[in-house]
Amino acid sequence: MNTYKNIMNNLIKKRSAYILLIFFCSVISCNNNSKESAPQKQEEAKGNPIDSSTKKKNILFFGNSLTAGYGVDPSEAYPALIQDKIDSLHLNYKIINAGVSGETTSDGNSRIDWILKQPIDIFVLELGGNDGLRGIPLSVTEKNLQSIIDKVKAKYPEVKIILEGIQIPPNMGPDYTTKFKEIYPRLASENKIELIPFLLKGVGGDPKLNQRDGIHPTAEGHKIVAENVWEVLKKDF
Repeated sequence: MNTYKNIMNNLIKKRSAYILLIFFCSVISCNNNSKESAPQKQEEAKGNPIDSSTKKKNILFFGNSLTAGYGVDPSEAYPALIQDKIDSLHLNYKIINAGVSGETTSDGNSRIDWILKQPIDIFVLELGGNDGLRGIPLSVTEKNLQSIIDKVKAKYPEVKIILEGIQIPPNMGPDYTTKFKEIYPRLASENKIELIPFLLKGVGGDPKLNQRDGIHPTAEGHKIVAENVWEVLKKDF
């Protein structure tokens, strides 16, 4: 009987010692892991710092239905096609399409302050077409465009601005049409900003490249428009 008790006592002691051994090993292992993980994480952090230069720069397209891509899939509108071009070249830029169908220069001037709440590196302005189609006084159109440019410069002094030139059909008479066309190069010169002389070059007036309304480009038309814009925009990269 005593022999049995002695055997059991020895087993209990060995088991207790074994459990304690496992416990201490676990504690030591955890401490080692903790000591090693902290420096390791620090080294990883040093090796992968947050570099502000890797953040994408914003290119804002601010306009009406031409920019919004009226009548075509958003992926077929010229701002989206330019994003595709940028991505294919691995350039660190993101396109923001702020086009609103039907917008006039007055509408744009009213909402630009809200749009400028987000950081902008390149600002592409396409407005005025709806003004011309409605016969809005040329002085009003030019004043609104200038106001938009001023607000952009005031908010982001280093921003690069591109003005997209617009031409309209001669519905309002040759004098109005000619003077309307002259607004864009004049504003570009006075503000020392870049100009796309005619956004719809190679597209305007071509039934095959325009929708039934004769105003808005088809998907194929947008491809040409994208090239017109790219020819000027690529100078900024």
